[in-house]
Amino acid sequence: MGRLLIVNGSPRVPHSHSKQIAELFQTFWGGEVSKYNVTAKKHAGICEQIGTYTDLLFVFPLYVDGLPVTLMHFLKEMENHPVSPKPVVHLIINCGFLEPEQNRVACDMVHLFCKQNGYPFGSSLWIGSGEAILETPFAYFVKRKLKKMATSITTGKPVQQMVTMPLPKRAFLKESTKYWIRYGEKNGVTKQQMETMEIESVGI
Repeated sequence: MGRLLIVNGSPRVPHSHSKQIAELFQTFWGGEVSKYNVTAKKHAGICEQIGTYTDLLFVFPLYVDGLPVTLMHFLKEMENHPVSPKPVVHLIINCGFLEPEQNRVACDMVHLFCKQNGYPFGSSLWIGSGEAILETPFAYFVKRKLKKMATSITTGKPVQQMVTMPLPKRAFLKESTKYWIRYGEKNGVTKQQMETMEIESVGI
């Protein structure tokens, strides 16, 4: 069993969907694991230690069809601190679109980074349908994929997977709207605020 470093690339740590996914993944991982949040901004120290891990797992949300800027800063620091040996890089990307294929470009960006910097690329999991999926019976599908991914990392046999809610798009839009309205109410934010730029200053 190898040593795994999980890097949460979400700017919303500690209240992020990525954190929930990473914690679920850990329930299927039987080896040694360390965690790092990119919001900690102590990149140099952790990047110097990356060579002591066999595997590196990035968990992050899709941002404008690409990577969050917080994660891009971390990758730049990795580039500035080359290590040997290099761990195998794995990805879990989550997006608010129903279609998990929307994560393809972000995956390609990390794959290119690995190619340019000599990191082997391993498994990836693209998750669609947003945060609500973990609060529905469909969470089972995510857990099943996470378990398969943990096994693939352990065995060194990469897998590329996708998962989303098996719903028609119209039904998904209806239910996701209800979810965000409830989420806003829970945090004291109205539907009207969420429809304006005021939401940027609320920080839910």
